[in-house]
Amino acid sequence: MGDLLPPEFTRHTVDADGVRINVRVAGSGPPLLLLHGYPQTHLIWHHIAPRFTATHTVVLTDLRGYGDSDKPPSAPDHAPYSKRAMARDQLLVMRDLGFERFAVAGHDRGGRVGHRLALDHPDAVSALAVLDIVPTRHTFRTADTAFGLGYFHWFFLAAGGGIPEHLIGKDPEFWVRNRMDIRHSGSTPFSPAAQAEYVRCFANPDAIHASCEDYRAAATIDLTHDDADADAGRGVTAPLLALWGEHSFVGRHYNVLDIWRDYADDVRGQAVPSDHYVPEEAPEPTTRALAEFLSTVR
Repeated sequence: MGDLLPPEFTRHTVDADGVRINVRVAGSGPPLLLLHGYPQTHLIWHHIAPRFTATHTVVLTDLRGYGDSDKPPSAPDHAPYSKRAMARDQLLVMRDLGFERFAVAGHDRGGRVGHRLALDHPDAVSALAVLDIVPTRHTFRTADTAFGLGYFHWFFLAAGGGIPEHLIGKDPEFWVRNRMDIRHSGSTPFSPAAQAEYVRCFANPDAIHASCEDYRAAATIDLTHDDADADAGRGVTAPLLALWGEHSFVGRHYNVLDIWRDYADDVRGQAVPSDHYVPEEAPEPTTRALAEFLSTVR
């Protein structure tokens, strides 16, 4: 296993009701949970996490299905990979570490897990930061040609019949590097060691299948949960920070703050000079924005 984090980040395996979650913890102070996106692991935060250990207890995890966390079997309704199930994993991790209330920052899929965590467990989430996303419900409800072309992988990965698993499994390294290389701006911002770790973890056929189930859940059961919240008038009550890449599809295609204001009570945010992979492409401005946000809601 590669390691881009300082040795102070101790390793843990937390049993979340039978699903073992890979965890790294360092620092002291108010708890801060950092969640990664697709097709990565907790190491997407390797630039940023060490900068918070002086002020926060920083918790990094691999989502279920990703990295070195378990890849449990799925089900016909994809519920084991719903954001509800993935969010509950994270709640149980934080409780196991002794934290009943904590801040969450999530990039990409991790932002969607954080969104669901704040909806399902509002007493647990003191603050929520979402990086380079708008809500899943909004993306599907407003999908157009530009979205279909820019985010074709949402539909490809959600396809049935084992098609994406078969095709990605033929050359997982090509898929991972292609996904990252076409969604960043400027020279490659990714550490070779981080990329090697992403490829190592994603080369596992169970990880490929689990990540496809994540996207199948997003197109089905997650929307059912999201629609139920919208119908009931439920939104995020914790302060919410939205950060997005000024060159990313999200930054170019959506009015990010206006959209999130339909889903949360207290929304603030800004663009940062990056494409999609905000924590790796723009660690300095991302750290500053997160630190300022957390200082106002502590």
